[in-house]
Amino acid sequence: MSEPAYTRSELMIAAAARELAHQRVCFVGIGLPNIAVNLALHTVAPDLELIYEAGAYGAQPARLPLSIGDPTIVTGALAVMSQNDLFGLYLQGGRVDVGFLGAAQIDRFGNINTTVIGDYASPRVRLPGSGGANEIAMHSRQVFVVMRQSKRSFVNEIDFCTSPGNSPGGRRGPSVVVTDLGVYHFDDDGQMRLDTMHPGTTLDDVHAAMEWDVHVSPGLTVTPPPSDEELRLMREVLDPEGRYIR
Repeated sequence: MSEPAYTRSELMIAAAARELAHQRVCFVGIGLPNIAVNLALHTVAPDLELIYEAGAYGAQPARLPLSIGDPTIVTGALAVMSQNDLFGLYLQGGRVDVGFLGAAQIDRFGNINTTVIGDYASPRVRLPGSGGANEIAMHSRQVFVVMRQSKRSFVNEIDFCTSPGNSPGGRRGPSVVVTDLGVYHFDDDGQMRLDTMHPGTTLDDVHAAMEWDVHVSPGLTVTPPPSDEELRLMREVLDPEGRYIR
């Protein structure tokens, strides 16, 4: 079998971007969400209004921002304001359709850890922390997550709850999780459900990369591979240095 003409990261980013079709206002987290959301802006969601935590609303970055505070997010933005106004008037005001986040750990209910690995008082790894992730998870109408999948990241119990997930019969957390193995949505009981597997991935691969027996959709399908245009945008426009797509 010949090797695919794309990397797993490119497939994951393209799949995550497609989830934003028909969405309008998106609060962008750092890391992988950054490139996925900007790819969506160039493809399935040209009217998407990007919000960056530093205070830019309706960002139209001329290049892929290196961080949420990169000056390029101001170029062409509809408005630039203080973080207090951005969070208070827009996010907490219920004006954000999708919050797009990354995660170091996630559990079956979509609880997210971006704070520490190990004991909080004496962690093995100290992560970037919440930033605005908790508020984004609490106040966005929907929460999408993109992350690489392994047993270290898909765990039975996260080491610290940075952003709350779903609870049966209670609040709704993430609605979409996209990884380098597949695309997950959530059942009515709040648990993650595998809906599509990426080409070349098996259920054994999926089960080997998580600590619980995931729900599998009876209509499980294969994720469409990245198009030539999606690959061109990722490689030539958004990430020519390969920070994300390798």
